[in-house]
Amino acid sequence: MEFCKGDLVLCNAGREKDRLLCVITFDGKYVYVCDGKERPLDNPKRKNPKHIVKTGKKLSNDMFSTDRALRKALSKEVNLWQNKI
Repeated sequence: MEFCKGDLVLCNAGREKDRLLCVITFDGKYVYVCDGKERPLDNPKRKNPKHIVKTGKKLSNDMFSTDRALRKALSKEVNLWQNKI
């Protein structure tokens, strides 16, 4: 499965289970994700691609240029996601 910068993913394993994160980079073996709070952009979390699921949504580059912008974009997506349930 290919991941692109800006993809929104849902973790289904590990300490971040059931959390929405943003893909920062993909090196073929691991996906590096951030949330802007516990995992800032300068210290992404390395995740195995088997432990995350693509949501089908993508953030534009300006939405994750800073940790604050990333937190704001993710909170909007979480609210939209929770309202659908």
